Amino acid sequence: VQLQASGGGLVQAGGSLRVSCAASGRTFSTYTIGWFRQAPGKEREFVAAIRWSGGRVYYADSVEGRFTMSRDNSKRTVYLQMNSLEPEDTAVYYCAVGNVILSSLHYADQYHTWGQGTQVTVSS
Repeated sequence: VQLQASGGGLVQAGGSLRVSCAASGRTFSTYTIGWFRQAPGKEREFVAAIRWSGGRVYYADSVEGRFTMSRDNSKRTVYLQMNSLEPEDTAVYYCAVGNVILSSLHYADQYHTWGQGTQVTVSS
């Protein structure tokens, strides 16, 4: 599987942005697809995840209620709709897939394939 992230950009605080992650190649219904982000000087941080086959979306506390992850299987694409953006949300956003158990969703090393990342910058 290959992942291509897109849709980042510059937005003012309080604004909205949607990033996308398109998958190509072979995917499996058992895959979990996640969004992570990494700000300068900080470790990569879990944002949200969902099973490729569907079901509940899991969110980090810091984005719960502001971000919404969704998927379109027909387009093999997942989205991260980000509302009420804050300067603290500024980071490179990555999508990733792996066979990840529920208790390990937050751990970046559980995901074996990563997209190239897309920059999101929120100005104050």
